[in-house]
Amino acid sequence: MDFDVGIVGYGPVGATLGNLLGMAGISTVIFERESSVYHAPRAGHFDDEVMRVWQTVGLADAIEPTLRINPGMRFVNAKGDTLINWPRPQEVSPQGWNASYRFHQPTLERILRQGIARFDHKVLLENEVQSFVESGDHVAVHSRDLRTGDEQTVRCRYVVGCDGGRSLVRRSMNSGMNDLQSDEKWLVVDVELTEDLPALGDFTIQYCDPARPVTYARGVGGHRRWELMLVEGDDPATIAQEDSVWRLLKPWIAPTQARIERATVYNFHALVTRGWRDGRLILAGDSAHQMPPFLGQGMCAGIRDASNLAWKLAAVLQRRAPEALLDTYESERSPHVRKYIEQAIRLGSLIQIKDPAEARRRDEMFRNDPEVMKSIKPALGSGLHGANGAPAGELAPQPRLADGRRMDDAVGLKFALLSTRQFFDMLPAATVETLQANDVVLLVGEGLDYLHALGAQAAIVRPDRYLLGAATKISDMETLVSRLPFSSRIGHAA
Repeated sequence: MDFDVGIVGYGPVGATLGNLLGMAGISTVIFERESSVYHAPRAGHFDDEVMRVWQTVGLADAIEPTLRINPGMRFVNAKGDTLINWPRPQEVSPQGWNASYRFHQPTLERILRQGIARFDHKVLLENEVQSFVESGDHVAVHSRDLRTGDEQTVRCRYVVGCDGGRSLVRRSMNSGMNDLQSDEKWLVVDVELTEDLPALGDFTIQYCDPARPVTYARGVGGHRRWELMLVEGDDPATIAQEDSVWRLLKPWIAPTQARIERATVYNFHALVTRGWRDGRLILAGDSAHQMPPFLGQGMCAGIRDASNLAWKLAAVLQRRAPEALLDTYESERSPHVRKYIEQAIRLGSLIQIKDPAEARRRDEMFRNDPEVMKSIKPALGSGLHGANGAPAGELAPQPRLADGRRMDDAVGLKFALLSTRQFFDMLPAATVETLQANDVVLLVGEGLDYLHALGAQAAIVRPDRYLLGAATKISDMETLVSRLPFSSRIGHAA
């Protein structure tokens, strides 16, 4: 076999998945049709959970200096009255990082690709995948070198499509799409300031103006973004031309104050694929789901996909777990990402109102009681943790350990047991041996505040930092150990 995993697409999701697989010792080939990192920003926000993923692969310290902590978002009407306020805490969150970051995507992608260079992966740039043929224990990936025209076939045990909304992998799988009925055209403009303009402000502003809804977002350094909804009379073919762009940005900025990095019309979709895995073909990121940008969670969702999938692929490929473990990927991730999409649609439905009478009714609804938003942290759908509800499937925090380290630095891509000393000492020897045999990191006497909040004596945290479950008595722990995907399956063939 040439490689364990083939990744199609080398954006943030594909690069993150490649780093995670590299940490697990999984041989990987990455196919990318472009010659280098895309020069202009696309995504612009990520959260503390995503930073934990990059911490896990050892890149957070390189990424952090390139970021800007985001103070929050405000939704205002045409008069400037606040409809919704979404302040983002400036202190470190229970995840061990700040709750909200702004970033410059080309800079981030370069760091993620530098991380890939640590591993014995093969990266094929300017290489376009043509087709896939699944046969027995592998997928034959047929691709073409765009520089020379040469064609080649590489065999991979699994192929993951991180190849975006027009995903070739998804089309090869014939997976359907659930359309959540949110489809609008917006002009997205990225600029880099040539002079300091503090009056633009630091907060993301959603201008809920029925004449033309607009989003303003501050990026890192001099990078700024405006998203402007297309309205009646706009020509999608010409609205992204420079003279049109500067006319639309006139209320905020003049052509002498910035240069345009990118101006393009996007269709903001809300879609979830039906069938994220078909045999040895798997989807992640925009190939599996797309959401409107009003939460800034599109890329974040793809990074969560990579975090959920990587350790499962590694366990199956290393014959520590049955292939059925991969069936929990979509069942856990699809309902989770749908929660974010539904929230983004709700916000979009408030922002994208173009009827003046409807906008007045909206403004009146919030006039005496502006909403104060809080970030959502949904639980996973049913899967490895069972379907018993909270706290199983919820995102676990990242406590500081007694030696000062963040928990994830001690755990890596493994399961972890948090336990009180008294409870751990009562566990049967066979249970402790099973935990140790399966390389579960034992953090005894750690995370006590979290355990107290759960009302538990112990908890098992998965490699993607979601809770397998909590235990208040010994029988609870026996149940949790039985749910470890490889607790009694060492040597099971993939």
